[in-house]
Amino acid sequence: MDIPRHWRLRKQRYALVGEVCDNCDAKLFPPRDICPDCGEEAKTLYSFSGHGEVYSYTTVYDPPVGFEESAPYTVAIVKLDEGPLVTAQLTDLEEKEVEIGMPVEMVTRKLRSATDERGMLVYGYKFRPILNASLV
Repeated sequence: MDIPRHWRLRKQRYALVGEVCDNCDAKLFPPRDICPDCGEEAKTLYSFSGHGEVYSYTTVYDPPVGFEESAPYTVAIVKLDEGPLVTAQLTDLEEKEVEIGMPVEMVTRKLRSATDERGMLVYGYKFRPILNASLV
């Protein structure tokens, strides 16, 4: 990933910042210029709570280039409490069995190491099971 792109995406990757539509109040992630629900402009920043639940998941055994060291790993579609669906890797599972509906929270983790001469580490969001879901 090039450095300018990294800086453009840092709010999304580190804090789950998206947008909210001022017309229909739809919460959007990732940010878009136009609301897919009503077609109006959506430019107001919105910080998501980072909490949600596993909507669907799969385990990756044959990863793409750059992710070999992490395999096998679990990728989930997470439905955020505010509504949007987000695709992300699940982490900190230990021996936990992943289940549809499992409560999860966003954490910042290393996604991969760059393979170019810069050797830049790329961080971003992943989700982990909430240890005590009754406290959320």
